[in-house]
Amino acid sequence: MSTVYLVIPCYNEEAVLPETVKRLTDKLQRMIDSGRADENSRFLLVDDGSKDKTWELITGFCRENVYCSGLKLAHNRGHQNALLAGLLAAKDKADCAISLDADLQDDIEVLDQFVDKFHEGCDVVYGVRNKRDTDSFFKRSTARGFYKVMHILGVDVVYDHADYRLMSRRALDALSEYHEVNLFLRGIVPLIGYRSDYVFYDRHERFAGESKYPLKKMISFALDGITSFSVKPLKLISNLGILISCLSVLGLLYALISYFTGNAVAGWTAIVCSIWLLGGIQLLCIGVLGGYIGKIYSEVKARPRYRIEEFLP
Repeated sequence: MSTVYLVIPCYNEEAVLPETVKRLTDKLQRMIDSGRADENSRFLLVDDGSKDKTWELITGFCRENVYCSGLKLAHNRGHQNALLAGLLAAKDKADCAISLDADLQDDIEVLDQFVDKFHEGCDVVYGVRNKRDTDSFFKRSTARGFYKVMHILGVDVVYDHADYRLMSRRALDALSEYHEVNLFLRGIVPLIGYRSDYVFYDRHERFAGESKYPLKKMISFALDGITSFSVKPLKLISNLGILISCLSVLGLLYALISYFTGNAVAGWTAIVCSIWLLGGIQLLCIGVLGGYIGKIYSEVKARPRYRIEEFLP
């Protein structure tokens, strides 16, 4: 039997936590009864600086529930940092750790399959969605577009995989060696390179509360993933500059021919349009460069990614 830790980041989840703890306790007990996990297995609730009563609930569960552990970050650091904090906290206590969301939209009944594949020798097991029927048309379309763009840019990500995954202690040790501030775990984990496999599941509707990933956060998360793992946008800017330079030469030749043949027509429309077009392209390119420079600025400062305020093992 193995010591299994379930790592659950929480941010303002007081509406879902009582039901989540109930379901996880029942599932973990069944895993222990079936011999897949031992009595030292736990589910670790990581409070990412919640503004509601999330931490009060977690401390209460830790007192009443032998399988519950809690970790509180000093302030809100985002889902990826909270998840990393939980995984590294579990690293020295567990043989493997499985990360999942607090709303349990990811089917916990397939946890047995995760552990079975771990016992077969896999260090990383990815949870992959069978379908996206529970998503809106907009979210489904943008998600598919995001994965396609990531592959085009050369980033190794698992299609339709979020953060539902198992990692062995060896994989967690490897993960702890990545010190970057701009975290994108979906891109980092495949870089570890140990033996991996997949578990396919159906995602459920959220039973309470509301999503903590509105459109603004999803866009920011996607941009972080792209700029953290690919320099192709910078190469595209270079290629765009070459293309515009070639077009400018052609435009210059056309202007000179028109002038010497007496066909030049004075007009402001073409001039204004070209100025706005080139100005917009330049601002876009500056914005992309600024994004990369901002990431470099964050990395070289090497500030702590998070600070743990309290840990209830």
